[in-house]
Amino acid sequence: MPSNSYTVSDRILHRLALSTSLIRRASFDLETTLVASGESHPEQKHIFICGLARAGTTVLMRSFYDSGKLCSLTYRNMPFVLMPNLWKKLSGRFRMQGQVEERAHGDGLFVDFDSPEAFEEVFWLTFCGDQYVFDDSLKPHDVSAANIDRFRDYIDCILASSDALGQAYLSKNNNNILRIHAIRRAFPASLILIPFRDPLTQALSLLTQHRRFIALHTADKFTREYMSWLGHYEFGAGHKPFLFGQAFGNIECEYQTSDINYWLALWIRTYDYLLQQARGTGSIFVCYEKLCESPEAVLSHLFASAGIHYESTVADTIHSKSGADNIIGVDTMLKQRAEAIYQCLLAADVLPPGVGDSL
Repeated sequence: MPSNSYTVSDRILHRLALSTSLIRRASFDLETTLVASGESHPEQKHIFICGLARAGTTVLMRSFYDSGKLCSLTYRNMPFVLMPNLWKKLSGRFRMQGQVEERAHGDGLFVDFDSPEAFEEVFWLTFCGDQYVFDDSLKPHDVSAANIDRFRDYIDCILASSDALGQAYLSKNNNNILRIHAIRRAFPASLILIPFRDPLTQALSLLTQHRRFIALHTADKFTREYMSWLGHYEFGAGHKPFLFGQAFGNIECEYQTSDINYWLALWIRTYDYLLQQARGTGSIFVCYEKLCESPEAVLSHLFASAGIHYESTVADTIHSKSGADNIIGVDTMLKQRAEAIYQCLLAADVLPPGVGDSL
């Protein structure tokens, strides 16, 4: 649920459960000690959705989740997200039916306690945080064999907490682009989806959300802390950009975060990196514009890749949003470079013949 709807007691509980690594580690150890998750099955075809924010990751996640064939973390797992089974038992005594509310992004997407959300990053913060979270950035990191084993155990615990049997895991976590190869090593058969969007439109959406969350964080300090506890640094007062090394530059350092060119430069570096890294992991690039233009064709193809039966009603809530044609002050060189990368992404996007040919 939106953090600004939490009561004082909710905030205290969230701070206790999420703000310190010691509590998070203890909850995970308790969960994996007391809950017999059984033998891990790395051959399972889980789905991992990741990329730069504002490219349709949430819409894509919800489309898969609504199939009923996949298990994901939801707001009911908060705040003890590292012990899904034990917290389910403990919190069952005061289980509530929350009201549906628009999420903090103000983008027309609504959530309640049973909505899936990206809480998996708490695991990575707990066991690898010092390897990729820095004062001014987030960087790719190598994941040890021990932490890959822990991650498998964690996913097994999440699946064990589901009321349905035989489900695969569904993840939406943008920060997984920092560890795509580790995700593939953990679950070789998994489906990794990387949504992307027209660069100017996505950059404008990032800038809009940054301004929105700056205001929210200024008005409510807890909202900023809440996002950092969950590893959400995409925008707002706690924003930390992705940095991928000297080969991919640091163009946006020339601009302020209030400048559209900062976000366009971040788009360029992120997807340039992903084009080089993700191809070797068997990842699938998903064009947001194609998804909006032909939702049934795109989703039926992706569902088939995941081995899930597709219901046509899943696409009913996907609608195209306005573009960004008349933005003032865009650097011409950045725009041209972004467009070239966008065309490469379109070429890498694997879809049935004819889908999205108008783009």
